[in-house]
Amino acid sequence: MEVDSAGLSPDAVVPVTPEQIEWADLIFVVESSHRRRLNERFARHLRGKRVVVLNIPDDYAFMDPALVELLQNKVRRHLR
Repeated sequence: MEVDSAGLSPDAVVPVTPEQIEWADLIFVVESSHRRRLNERFARHLRGKRVVVLNIPDDYAFMDPALVELLQNKVRRHLR
């Protein structure tokens, strides 16, 4: 399994690119608003892609242990 991470905000350290979306088999976002922004900016590249909204508030610090635990629990059920 290979993973990548990118952000949708203008100040993201690694902004999401069309190439990343095309590369991905499965895309996770934490909030519905992120899915909407992804669709607005990359609709053409998202055709045929599965985008999963994890329903996690986007207010955790980077690598916050509580966030890591939530991600592990919510992502696991979507992986084979």
